[in-house]
Amino acid sequence: MSNNSLSGLTPVFFLQTFILELMHASEQQGQKHCEQLIEHIARTAGCFFEETYRNDTGKNGLLDRESYIELILGLKNNIGGKFSLASSNQDCITVTSSSCPFGDRVTNFPELCGMTSSVFGGIAARNFGYAKVEIKKSIARNHGSCEVCVYTNRDAGKDRSGIEYTDTTPIKEKQDIDNLQERIEESMQQIWRKQVKAPAKKHQPPAIIAKSPAMQKVLQSIEVIAPTLATVLIEGQTGVGKELVARAIHAMSERCQKPFIPINCGAIPESLIESALFGHEKGAFTGAVEVHQGYFERAEGGTLFLDEVDSLSPAAQTRLLRVLQEGELERVGGKQTLAVDLRIISATNQDLEELVRQGRFRHDLYYRVNVVRLGIPPLAERPEDLPYLVQLIIQRLNKKYNKQIESVSREVMQKIRIYPWPGNVRELENILERSLLFARGTEIIELDLALPASANSGNDWKDIKESALARVEQAYLETALKAHQGDVNRIAESMGITSRAVYGKLKKYEINLAEYRNLKT
Repeated sequence: MSNNSLSGLTPVFFLQTFILELMHASEQQGQKHCEQLIEHIARTAGCFFEETYRNDTGKNGLLDRESYIELILGLKNNIGGKFSLASSNQDCITVTSSSCPFGDRVTNFPELCGMTSSVFGGIAARNFGYAKVEIKKSIARNHGSCEVCVYTNRDAGKDRSGIEYTDTTPIKEKQDIDNLQERIEESMQQIWRKQVKAPAKKHQPPAIIAKSPAMQKVLQSIEVIAPTLATVLIEGQTGVGKELVARAIHAMSERCQKPFIPINCGAIPESLIESALFGHEKGAFTGAVEVHQGYFERAEGGTLFLDEVDSLSPAAQTRLLRVLQEGELERVGGKQTLAVDLRIISATNQDLEELVRQGRFRHDLYYRVNVVRLGIPPLAERPEDLPYLVQLIIQRLNKKYNKQIESVSREVMQKIRIYPWPGNVRELENILERSLLFARGTEIIELDLALPASANSGNDWKDIKESALARVEQAYLETALKAHQGDVNRIAESMGITSRAVYGKLKKYEINLAEYRNLKT
């Protein structure tokens, strides 16, 4: 506020600033506090706004659709938004906006979209009996505009993402996700407590942050996959937490009382990989002076997690295929067939389909490990998770180093939000650890982050943010092109935009669509 004249201070600007600062303070208080605060404020405010509207218009009884639309548009536009009605029918009301009531700084707090959802949904549910609010586009998430769909017909909203509201039970979907996350983490921590009888500072219980829609889908997939016998392939960039997801699948499965054995295939020399995985007999090679049980035998009855499965040698791939097909193996240098009962979860940060085309990965093995595919989104696609991840990491580092850091400054959080995080959660942990070590007081005010040189200039900050977002968008578009083999209509559907917009982005990033369509052959 120091850059603004007090003579230009308006009640709306004051409230915008107050709410934004409140969100910054709230996000430091733990995983649930911020969303609970937003939900409470929005539900209470929604009741007040509806009562005020009724007093102004003299309307009693349930509001009809026209009155509801007049109320929500007037509410938003009177505090600085530019909302308008896009469409309305018996099933759904869609409104759009080119300006956010909270101003440009809302991009620092996409959680505030939950306030719109709770106000719109709460009012609709009280008058129509049911509502599901889907925020298709959001200025806070740098979509350039807002598009909010309010479904008042349960069947119409059935297959739509969003939060459900009834006149007595708001945010049912959010509650379901919270309960699912609690069940998964409790299962993981029960196993952790058994394995670590005397926890040291370096040993921390596992936890999954899933406030973003992308990670919530991962949690829902875990719940479906875990009880089955299906072999799972986890795909994702380095550092996104593939092993953590594998542990969650194990913890929620019937094998949870048996071992979970993680092995990084890329860290074992090629000459030793077969012996490490499948074991060897005495005298199988020079130095083999006794029988050695491999990881497969040690994981008997439980789960074997093969990280970087793409790095397996051709011989190891052949042996792995036999285990998957027949449920049996032979140790290196052995002649006896051993039956094994375990679940295999593989992980890769590579495009296995491309490796199959290049002849570097067996196609029959690919189909065996890829019975169920689970993709973990990069951190750049999970902005809602960032404040919660930061808080969780700080809490763990405080225990590790006996520090008393409570939060990060607003400026540091802003840097965290716009940085693309190519190293994902692992990089975030590393950066925060270095910064926490040198922090004084109770707040991290400096971040050891290699931003571009122009980031030191306040005038260039917007350009840096746009550049980082463009890199993320281009990477996502290229991934979608590979996944859908250049099918623009399917890509448009997955991105929630029009086909015309996809062609515009292809032109913007100078991407040759033909190269991806040729992947079909």
